[in-house]
Amino acid sequence: MKDEDIVERIQKNPKFMKFVNLRNNYAIVLTILMMIAYYGYILLVAFNKQFLASKVAVGATMSIGIPMGIGVLVFTIVITAIYVRRANSEFDDMKDEIVKEASK
Repeated sequence: MKDEDIVERIQKNPKFMKFVNLRNNYAIVLTILMMIAYYGYILLVAFNKQFLASKVAVGATMSIGIPMGIGVLVFTIVITAIYVRRANSEFDDMKDEIVKEASK
């Protein structure tokens, strides 16, 4: 069977379209969440320096901006791990099933 035939059969498979839509929607949602976290922090830096400069507790030397910045970094790692986990399990299983059907 030619590779072109397999590609055409994959593209015409309704499961493939569902797979593409599911994966794209998931990626878009996670991207929006990441952009909100990142740009929200940047906007705080730009427009509300007083809040970020306020101390974590009375007598503390650390400002709120430090843990928030670390939180953005941790959020980035967590959201990436969530996507990779789903991609390596559910998305790969769906892809394998679609390719298997097209190769028959």
